[in-house]
Amino acid sequence: MTDLRAADQVTPEIRGRIQDSFDRQGLMAHLGARLSRIEPGRVHIVLPARPEVTQQNGYVHAGATSAIADTAGGYAAYTLFPDDTSVLTVEYKINLLAPAEGDHIEAVGTVLKPGRTLTVCNLEVFGVRDGERKLVATGQQTLICLPKRPDR
Repeated sequence: MTDLRAADQVTPEIRGRIQDSFDRQGLMAHLGARLSRIEPGRVHIVLPARPEVTQQNGYVHAGATSAIADTAGGYAAYTLFPDDTSVLTVEYKINLLAPAEGDHIEAVGTVLKPGRTLTVCNLEVFGVRDGERKLVATGQQTLICLPKRPDR
């Protein structure tokens, strides 16, 4: 997907639909994740590093890393779906490249190929410390658009 310009920002209605749906996700609330950026075909989710989301060595757990990556990709696709639809993950694969550590981790979901039924997204997760980003995971995901099933 090409770089997004200010003119390509999502409408307030789409932003509200994404935020409302995100706010209903119990897992994201439980993890302490938050949406940090919503653009057409691209969504960022931030997860603060804290003991509750770490594994035994103090790194952010792969389950938490994967969950925010999956969710970022899902909402990236959802920004392009019609209003009366919902989104579900069909499959995803993630490669953990380095221990997830830092002040927080940030997942970025980006639509690679939009479709009427299936959409493919790229997933990236960065460890962020003092503003420096390090790629810690990458993946790909396929999502399905469920027509006439509003996400409410």
